[in-house]
Amino acid sequence: MGDQQKANKDSSQEIDEVQKKAEELKNTANEYFKAQKFDSAIDHYSQAIELHPCCAAYYGNRSIAYLKTECFGAAVCDADKALELDRSYIKGYYRRATANMALGKFKVALKDYETVMKVRANDKDAKAKYQECKKIVQMKAFEKAISVDSNKCSVVDTLDLVNMIIEDEYEGPTIKDDKVTLEFMKALIDHLKSEKKLHRKYAYMILLQVFSVLKTLPSLCEITVPEKSKFTVCGDIHGQFYDLVNIFEINGLPSEQNPYLFNGDFVDRGSFSVEVILTLFGFKLLYPNHFFMARGNHESETMNQMYGFFGEVKSKYNAQMAELFTEVYNWLPLCHCINSKVLVMHGGLFSNDEVTLEDIKKVDRNRQPPDSGIMCELLWSDPQPQKGRSQSKRGVGVQFGPDVTENFLKKNDLKYIIRSHEVKPEGYEEAHNKKCITVFSAPNYCDQMGNKGAFITMSSDLEPKFTSYEAVPHPKIRPMAYASSLFGFM
Repeated sequence: MGDQQKANKDSSQEIDEVQKKAEELKNTANEYFKAQKFDSAIDHYSQAIELHPCCAAYYGNRSIAYLKTECFGAAVCDADKALELDRSYIKGYYRRATANMALGKFKVALKDYETVMKVRANDKDAKAKYQECKKIVQMKAFEKAISVDSNKCSVVDTLDLVNMIIEDEYEGPTIKDDKVTLEFMKALIDHLKSEKKLHRKYAYMILLQVFSVLKTLPSLCEITVPEKSKFTVCGDIHGQFYDLVNIFEINGLPSEQNPYLFNGDFVDRGSFSVEVILTLFGFKLLYPNHFFMARGNHESETMNQMYGFFGEVKSKYNAQMAELFTEVYNWLPLCHCINSKVLVMHGGLFSNDEVTLEDIKKVDRNRQPPDSGIMCELLWSDPQPQKGRSQSKRGVGVQFGPDVTENFLKKNDLKYIIRSHEVKPEGYEEAHNKKCITVFSAPNYCDQMGNKGAFITMSSDLEPKFTSYEAVPHPKIRPMAYASSLFGFM
């Protein structure tokens, strides 16, 4: 054998070994994925890609893992790369369509579903997803067309609660004299725990009253924590009602002496979102100056259509109430400032170093979240360990480093920020030299992540104290039970 032949053989063997190692990493990643350890799966898919960057399936597999962790922007990028390598890789179109649906890019998603249908015209699953996506696109086009010619009538103005009948067989809690009381709230929690519904008249009453309260609030609310008192901040609940009740059992029911701030993402994913939001809104009415709620990225029409809340409301009540929730969510404050020193928002900081608290106060929040700007970033952004900023893996918002946090705090004379939006193993994380704190209050998120939940307590010294807790049992209704069929594999 000549020197060149030997060199070619050695090179071929080396390539084979590299590809074999990449395949082993992919198989390990698959096992992590099956075990619902998605971050570990992403890490191993990434290692496989580094060794063998020309395999479409590796990108496709990592794309669905990114979908599972709600990194929709990264999922789109991986699907793009998979299709760049192999235009016939049909899963790539599926992945990209699903990610774009999650981002509210319905027309873009429809094009991918149309491509899938051309290849798999007889695939029942593909046909169902195509038809569902097409229906949403048509509905959006219709809504846009009618909104040009007339102002859409508010659900608030169409309701007639006075003549809404309460059936004789209803035995649940009642609101007397149009006023939510502590007695009512305790009865409501017990009623909902026993898997019973609040009567629609009282649900509507709570929504209309909360709508009136929220409209009076600014986009940035100021909170004062007096000396020697306790204040609690909770993160995402995501429809996990029984874990919400557990927070109150651990930390006490809300009261004027035990105030709370819930930092967005009350609904979606978990299948007890109606129970969660009615409970939280009830406490907001009972203690309007001691119970606070901020908007999260899931308090939006697109998220609610995709991730289950609208489906749940329609199942437990009706479509009209789902529309009313959208109107109410538009008035939720965007963030809160505690003792003028701690800013609390759902997502994070900004793509612009010049943003001030005064700029936040001026934001017109009565709308669906935009794709960019202050409101978008308050709801969607995430911290990163490295300095500077980078494109968000979610496809919306921005990732910001410790220097960005430090500059923002200094410019606005703040001590630190608290945000939510991300699952953490212990339910919380201190990043950016403990200047950027994440709190996430939905343990074993979606019955699969194995994380703890947490809440933060503090006094007037603003020193955060963390309490972690495990998930508690709930009735056998799976997460995402009411979600769009387009998300069947997520």
